[in-house]
Amino acid sequence: MFRSTGVSLVRAARSIARNNTAASVGSVRTKYSLPTLDYELDALEPYISGQINDLHYNKHHKTYVDNLNKAIESAVEAKSRGEVKKLIALQKALNFNGGGYVNHCLWWKNLAPQSAGGGQKPSEDSALGKQIAKQYGSVDKLIEITNAKLAGIQGSGWAFIVKNKENGGEIDVITTANQDTVTDPSLVPLIAIDAWEHAYYLQYQNVKADYFKALWNVINWKEAERRFEF
Repeated sequence: MFRSTGVSLVRAARSIARNNTAASVGSVRTKYSLPTLDYELDALEPYISGQINDLHYNKHHKTYVDNLNKAIESAVEAKSRGEVKKLIALQKALNFNGGGYVNHCLWWKNLAPQSAGGGQKPSEDSALGKQIAKQYGSVDKLIEITNAKLAGIQGSGWAFIVKNKENGGEIDVITTANQDTVTDPSLVPLIAIDAWEHAYYLQYQNVKADYFKALWNVINWKEAERRFEF
């Protein structure tokens, strides 16, 4: 599990956001907004329902965006006033909402309708495909390991398939609790999977294992291949 800081989360968020606008609260800061999706909210059906995606995107993700902006605004004000204790107290809000923002930006990008290639496994000739075959033997084995890690998450959290740049580009599967995100600069998230109840409960109820199996039908492996080149 990876520990994170409010500063690193905000930096990570800045690198992912597409539609940032400038605002001024005592000094210039970045105002985060929801990313533009590459597909309609119901385009991932029947594997992920449009109703779930509507709530997930327009309610849950938007809440993280709004609360991250509020936390940053409060931090800017606290810094201008020299309120060190308040800055320290704000770290929890920055970590949680910054992580929620970053993780969900990754989440939406690593999904795709089947009509747009969702679920199509990486090419055996691609750098990612070759690395998966070398380490795991097959994509199916990597999926099996990832689903086992997902099933082991107690409460809410995330699973990430990552590339380790300091270890010859090896692929690993890690999990984080709540909205903690991957901030280690040597780790490149290839696929991020949301294991919070809000990602599946309306459709799969308490059988989250079925959700973990179904979502691979809309995983955007092309995006994972692109990230692997980083």
